[in-house]
Amino acid sequence: MKRLPGNNTAYEAEKIVRPVLGQNFPDIEFFDLEFVKEGPNWYLRIYIDRENGVTIDDCEAVSRAVEKVLDEKDPIEHAYILEVSSPGIDRPLKKDRDFAKYRGREVEIRLYRPEDGAKTFRGKLVGLVDGGIAIECGGVEKRFGKEDVAVCRLTFENIQNKNIQNKGRF
Repeated sequence: MKRLPGNNTAYEAEKIVRPVLGQNFPDIEFFDLEFVKEGPNWYLRIYIDRENGVTIDDCEAVSRAVEKVLDEKDPIEHAYILEVSSPGIDRPLKKDRDFAKYRGREVEIRLYRPEDGAKTFRGKLVGLVDGGIAIECGGVEKRFGKEDVAVCRLTFENIQNKNIQNKGRF
């Protein structure tokens, strides 16, 4: 396989990772993947999710399965650290499917530049509307262009509302 640098690496790695998850872990959902340089090290981070949460054992099993296939196909041109984890309870919403899945949940939106004197807004996620993100704040719908949003993530209150029964899952 051709070895790719930079941003193309994440795309190529995802094409390898998704089938490994689908074939070996049908109840585990691929959430996201990133390939980033932090200090002197490169990291390939794979985020997985499951209906009732992800355990450390899930992360370890996925890591071993993915590592084996990545070593065989060798798509990354330099050394990297592989990490597999849950996206967390305050997970960022990035893809259209995330906005549909978490419609009605409490989110926090942080903007690149202030709007109405504020850069942070909290409210109930309405969803994607006309290519932007809509939330309900104090009974009023606010819309933000995707290009203006630095991050949109679930709030910590969501975990209290979900009432997770399985300890050790996140």
